[in-house]
Amino acid sequence: MNLEPYLPVLLFILVGIGVGVVPQLLGFVLSSSVGFDKPDAAKNSPYECGFEAFEDARMKFDVRYYLVAILFILFDLEIAFLFPWAVALKEIGPVGFWSMMVFLAILVVGFIYEWKKGALDWE
Repeated sequence: MNLEPYLPVLLFILVGIGVGVVPQLLGFVLSSSVGFDKPDAAKNSPYECGFEAFEDARMKFDVRYYLVAILFILFDLEIAFLFPWAVALKEIGPVGFWSMMVFLAILVVGFIYEWKKGALDWE
């Protein structure tokens, strides 16, 4: 039984385990020996995005924040369909090309609709 073809797989697994475990062990050893885990007032103070905390953590977000986030995810995922299409463009032929053009046209119409409705405006 020849196990030589499995050597790259074994090396890949070992490197993956090493990349995952070694930094954790290194952090544990350094934090316990250097003393980073000693709390003080500055370490225990709330800090968020470069600013001191000025409101309750349970404050309500504006709905527009979620709308913009959902629209970004939607268009980002739709654009991700272009990569496999571009790779297989020679194999799918004219039918695949024009079906993607219809898809992109629908995507552009949706984007223009959102723009006209003001969904992308932040005031």
